[in-house]
Amino acid sequence: MYKVLVTDNISDLGLSTLVEAPEVKVVKKTGLTLNELLIEIEDADALLVRSQTQVTAEVLEKAHKLRVIGRAGVGVDNIDIEAATKRGIIVMNAPDGNTISTAEHTFAMLISLSRNIPQAYRSTVNGEWKRKEYVGVELNGKTLSIIGLGRIGAELAQKAKAFRMNIVAFDPYLTLDRAEELGVQKASFEDAIRAGDFISVHTPLTKQTRHLINSDVFHQMKDGVRILNCARGGIIDEHALVGAIQSGKVAGAALDVFEQEPPAPDHPLFVLPQVIVTPHLGASTVEAQENVAIDVAEEVLHVLKDEPFKNAVNLPSLSAELQKKIGPYLPLVEKLGKFSSQLATGAVQRMVISYGGEVADLEVSALTRALLSGVLSQHLDGINQVNAPHVAKNRGIEVLEQKASVSHGFTQLITVDITTSRGNTSVSGTLLNGFGARITKVNGYSVDVVPEGHILHITHQDQPGVVGKVGTILGNDKVNIATMQVGRETIGGQAIMLLGIDKGIDDAALANLRECGVVNGVQVIEL
Repeated sequence: MYKVLVTDNISDLGLSTLVEAPEVKVVKKTGLTLNELLIEIEDADALLVRSQTQVTAEVLEKAHKLRVIGRAGVGVDNIDIEAATKRGIIVMNAPDGNTISTAEHTFAMLISLSRNIPQAYRSTVNGEWKRKEYVGVELNGKTLSIIGLGRIGAELAQKAKAFRMNIVAFDPYLTLDRAEELGVQKASFEDAIRAGDFISVHTPLTKQTRHLINSDVFHQMKDGVRILNCARGGIIDEHALVGAIQSGKVAGAALDVFEQEPPAPDHPLFVLPQVIVTPHLGASTVEAQENVAIDVAEEVLHVLKDEPFKNAVNLPSLSAELQKKIGPYLPLVEKLGKFSSQLATGAVQRMVISYGGEVADLEVSALTRALLSGVLSQHLDGINQVNAPHVAKNRGIEVLEQKASVSHGFTQLITVDITTSRGNTSVSGTLLNGFGARITKVNGYSVDVVPEGHILHITHQDQPGVVGKVGTILGNDKVNIATMQVGRETIGGQAIMLLGIDKGIDDAALANLRECGVVNGVQVIEL
């Protein structure tokens, strides 16, 4: 009999899957003190929580039988993932259950924004009757640009199509087949930004997407554009948004999320009549709360019954023998995935992962998952080694494994070849005995790079003076070079330079490099 401990208010309907399972005993005790939780957790096989219960390392230390923690919702900030992983405890969430609710809330905000409904309501209940002041615009025939066409973005697109809106979408992993299936126009980020009468963002919040919508991007938009963010606070630069509204570039904004939550009462956006806001209500419906509870309860039961499961946010359990064999390769393949993903441009269509030499003799599925997770995590949130293959399949990305006894001068070699809508990217790496992970080849150029920290990938023509010019520019911008690797096709041909730098590089320094006259391209790789 498995004990499932429920310590937060989770709907009874959601728990019914567990309650009705003959091998499960559900113990629901909410509002526990820390000492009470430490006692109850000792013999629990599973723990179900929302956001109230703090699942700390101290709590997990007492969880002698715990196999799985289920979070009825998306965020897992209240769970010590590292401590759980060290103890072999699977942590899972329910990322799909709030899709409809969040898409509906976004569309409600879209309509409210187009017809000035909140502003007109306030005016009317204050005794005013200002019909001319609140003239809106129709959605019919307007273009909605969706930035990020995942589950929620795709659901929003279907709702907007019902109102006869034209849908333009940007997503780095959106394939033409998927776009045609959804009936949307696939576009680059720049084209989507320029096309939209309304722009709604639905990306995760990562280093790459923080302030994705900034002053420069606002300048590229149509005059009178309307902006929505019901995804993550921080995707839109709020200071830049204030300026864009005050200048008249942006006619209105609808926000359900903020960079700091709750936002300060004197937030500068709150004094602008063109702005409508809600307190992060995207997933706040009865149905969404039930759906996430049902989803996580079903997955917890799968874990307890040793059945296939999904939505784990940490590593799946590996046997001690397999962990010992593949463990040293896991950091390497994750770095290969992150490096190649940041280097590649365009929508990923195909990935070929090749294992050569000694590593080809191992069971490599866990390595493939880790590498795939590294690739996808650069553009999507919630990606882990369990769900990465599922996400890739849903997005139409073909993933192939190859094995060969030959490893081209190394005892083992792992190569990832990525095909995108804009071309091909290839990165190889190995483990050097006593020295650790190395990137050995980038797009055909032989190099020897430690995959860590901040790396500048520079393409240029092989000619005298390039290295000195680049070094001078970086020195003038106070950027210290820690390591340097160069590779070339032929004397005077195309070449690359990989620079390890001590800290991140700012936009001004990047601009100086790109405009120096001897550099063809610059990309920043963050590992």
